[in-house]
Amino acid sequence: MSEPEPHRAHETRRYYDEFAGRYDDQRGGAVTGGYHDLIDDLEMEFLERFARGKDVLEVGCGTGLLLERIAGFARSARGVDLSPRMLERARDRGLDVSEASATSLPFSDDAFDVACSFKVLAHVPDIRGALAEMARVTRPGGVIVAEFYNPYSLRGLAKRLGPAGAISKHTREDAVYTRFDSPREVRAMLPECLRIVARRGVRIVTPAARALAVPVLGPMLRSIEWRLCDSPLAAFGGFWIAALKKS
Repeated sequence: MSEPEPHRAHETRRYYDEFAGRYDDQRGGAVTGGYHDLIDDLEMEFLERFARGKDVLEVGCGTGLLLERIAGFARSARGVDLSPRMLERARDRGLDVSEASATSLPFSDDAFDVACSFKVLAHVPDIRGALAEMARVTRPGGVIVAEFYNPYSLRGLAKRLGPAGAISKHTREDAVYTRFDSPREVRAMLPECLRIVARRGVRIVTPAARALAVPVLGPMLRSIEWRLCDSPLAAFGGFWIAALKKS
């Protein structure tokens, strides 16, 4: 869970605390043809390039689904999140997690080789502050792997044109702070100590999650996503991931 605007803090925390009980249900291939599994796999394969055998921090670890996978290839894996209920699920997995904000990480300078964050920075108003904090706790020569919501994508277009949907029993999408930052805007907001060394686009051609459940079309889309994720078309991924090396 991310750092919300003060006047939306209650709604945002309530949503993520409520979502904790069913978050894991979105995985396992049974929902929308394995859409979330595909996204997770594309994220983790990219992260592993930089994080294998390293000390890793995940900012916004949620229930620990990704952090558990990170622990399988990292030397050490720790996580932070703002949602107590999400953290309960993560601790049930035996993971090393703490309650903390993306903009105020409870770690000393240069504590990790890699800091990563997936689907979290898009919900942080002070995104520059969050990137600066991730850079602070990352060692010189280390890498930050950060994911952003891209306005120049099919997903971004759908979010702009479509009505706000219900994301929980009590909360609509527009109750939770969400931002979209293009690759160009991301470059402009980076701390001076960070430079982009690699990037990946996720959900480049998939028009909607449910499309992956369509026979023939679903497997074709999955194959295309893997083929295009590191191509020049990565700039049009609904989720745009940057690997940022710290000088």
